Amino acid sequence: MRLLALFLIFIASALAQKKPITLAALAEYQEASAKQDGPPVWAPDGKSFVFERAKTLVIYDPAAKSSRELVSTEPMNAAAAMPHETRPFDWTNRRVAADSSLQWSPSGKELLYETSGDLFLIHIETGKWDQITKTPEVEHDPKFSPDRKMLAFRRGFDLYALELTSGKETRLTRDGTATLINAGLDWVYPEELELGTAFWWSPDSKSIAYLQFDTSREPVYPHEDLLHPRAIYEPQRYPQAGDNNADVHLGVVPAAGGTTRWIDVGDTRISFLIPRAGWMPNSSSVYTIRMNRLQNKLEMFSTNVESGTRTAIFTESDPYWINTPGDAYFLPDGRHFLWTSERDGFRHIYRYSNDGKDGKQLTKGPWEVRGLLEYNDQRVFYTSNEGDTLETHLYSIKLDGTDKRRLDRSPGTHEISMSPAGAFYLDTASSLTSPRRTTLHSGDGAELGVYRDFAEEYDVLPTQIVKFKGPDGAELHGRFIKPAGFEPGKKYPVIVGVYGGPGVDLPVENSWPGINMDQVYAHQGYVVWHADNRGGSGRGHAFETPIFRKLGVAELADQIAGVKYLISLGFVDPEKIGITGWSYGGFMTLNALLNAPDVFKCGIAGAPVTNFLNYDTIYTERYMGLPAENADGYAQTALAPKANNLRAKLMILHNFEDDNVLFQNTMQIIAALEEAGKPFELGIYPQKTHPVDGNPLRQMNARILDFFERNLKF
Repeated sequence: MRLLALFLIFIASALAQKKPITLAALAEYQEASAKQDGPPVWAPDGKSFVFERAKTLVIYDPAAKSSRELVSTEPMNAAAAMPHETRPFDWTNRRVAADSSLQWSPSGKELLYETSGDLFLIHIETGKWDQITKTPEVEHDPKFSPDRKMLAFRRGFDLYALELTSGKETRLTRDGTATLINAGLDWVYPEELELGTAFWWSPDSKSIAYLQFDTSREPVYPHEDLLHPRAIYEPQRYPQAGDNNADVHLGVVPAAGGTTRWIDVGDTRISFLIPRAGWMPNSSSVYTIRMNRLQNKLEMFSTNVESGTRTAIFTESDPYWINTPGDAYFLPDGRHFLWTSERDGFRHIYRYSNDGKDGKQLTKGPWEVRGLLEYNDQRVFYTSNEGDTLETHLYSIKLDGTDKRRLDRSPGTHEISMSPAGAFYLDTASSLTSPRRTTLHSGDGAELGVYRDFAEEYDVLPTQIVKFKGPDGAELHGRFIKPAGFEPGKKYPVIVGVYGGPGVDLPVENSWPGINMDQVYAHQGYVVWHADNRGGSGRGHAFETPIFRKLGVAELADQIAGVKYLISLGFVDPEKIGITGWSYGGFMTLNALLNAPDVFKCGIAGAPVTNFLNYDTIYTERYMGLPAENADGYAQTALAPKANNLRAKLMILHNFEDDNVLFQNTMQIIAALEEAGKPFELGIYPQKTHPVDGNPLRQMNARILDFFERNLKF
């Protein structure tokens, strides 16, 4: 008994040693997280991966479960030519996948490393490196040709090709300007269509297909940098709802240089969008995924480069909208490809022949395929929430739709990094009760060992998940954290966290909550609440569509139902409820304060959309339609006309040069609040991004906590 007592004392002591989560602890955690190993980049044969650790590149061998240092990056960083500072500011979208610092050659014998805009070729066997470019301009989005003999990249606004053996460089386009971008993207396409690159090598390495963006007819938003003795004008091409999109052209140019052949894709300024493009396996045709502007019709067709002959492959339509599509995943037989679609109401995997005549649905059911990963030996690997919409698991299935297997064995959420052809994968798993842990597996699911254990040194307070009913009886999920030192019978203030927008995963899932502001709030004595609402992703298309043409209405009704349910649990003070969110969550915060003024005592709206006429074309028109065709919907969702409804204490936070939710939104709402005589607090940050980060984020977090302390604890 004495030994048991000593053991229990030891356990209690160990638990007590965990750090409370304060603002200082959060900053410490974020700083430490930034120094962790970089993500794995798998070799083409799937037998190893490389990652960056403290300015050193390391190669990991899954079969041997061992690693070795390849090369220090410091000499290459020192050798790079520093790029010229761009003025005005380059408003490249945050979602552009270009400029990844590490890339394997197709042979797996070399590694391309990018630093300060220059390119280096590292030889895997020796660890020696060659500097490929040394220019004051950045070489963007470098890509090896499939035969490994050449490298293509964008410099400035034009496309280049470089022979790796001779070093000969060929400029493939010559007409690029700030508003005519060859092989590069405008701002809105990567933001809303998740298109991260704008050129593709042909499989035979002889040609390059590329998109040309003519943004000259897109409207200009007049950002200004005010941090210098004289203001610097920094215009951004940003099409707002109803405006012109870019004129997008699809061309094919010989890799050795020559004339571009243009492929007819239709009018993209007014009528169509081109979310995906690339090569068919035969190298003689390119494929195009085209959507109409309202995004309720989609078609895939291939076009022969020489003749211009177009062949339809398949079409889809929806009475509401089609979510941003994935891409075609061509199979090794060269005759079929995989595609994900919501055509039956849930996202599932389909197999098509290249001519579209042979189609088969591989997965089916009232659940969602969350990601299509790889194909190996007649099996397709994918993640889904089958069986529980609050979890994500790894599955494989045969190409004929039979022999479906779940490969992971633990409950919760699984994030997968899979090697090409699925020989190995890393599974980062967590649940509400189990911190993140990364394990190494063979392609059949067998665990080979622990790759990384994320030791939890902080006192993460538990999250509980509950179910409640929406206004129309729909089943919704909520999650809450009780405050540190919770006492039954006591009433606590509440902070409601909200995003609420479409196209984003629902906030309630069975995963480790981690170290964040929610935990800071809970340790400071607040109940923290998040709830699902209609419009979010993961529960099928019918769950999303109640928001159609009237953003904010169904979402707010569900959020209010969640707050009422939380109050019914008996441990919250209904007079002390605050709300906060960023971006669409900022819109939802203001939406709640102005349209449900009796529910919330205070709110913090970060980077809020206050009128969807101010937001970009592709996102807004997907859900709201064109302004000319839904004038009432746009008017009803505008928040400035409702400024007089404000009763709660309000703080608004925004970057002055936010490239996503323009500061125009905040200026319009504060003008209306001032006109209505309504007091509010305002925090303006000078960063040229949508979120606030770095030291200003720490200042902002302290400001947020102080606001709730002043307004919810009285």
